[in-house]
Amino acid sequence: MIFITAKFRIKSEYADQWPEIARDFTEATRGEAGCLWYDWSRSVADPSEYVLVEAFRDDQAGAAHVSSEHFRTAQQTLPAYLAETPRIVNTTVPQNDWSRLGELAVPNES
Repeated sequence: MIFITAKFRIKSEYADQWPEIARDFTEATRGEAGCLWYDWSRSVADPSEYVLVEAFRDDQAGAAHVSSEHFRTAQQTLPAYLAETPRIVNTTVPQNDWSRLGELAVPNES
């Protein structure tokens, strides 16, 4: 799978509204056949920073994502709310779901 983590620094006046601002793009991406997950979190250290964790089934799914109409729309509309260009880590990993963190295993978990 293609695994991506990106940090988005939002202009402070829009930080509280970011989930709503990005909602259409988020929902459209989650609806893509090759999207495994697409999840936003807000930084506890910096309220103007959101972290996006996303995964796509394979290279074809990633290509379909970046060539979609909703991606092109986001390229045109979302930068107006950003304080800087997002930073990204993009890699391919040989799995298709989350693994368990054995070092913090919960006893008797079902």
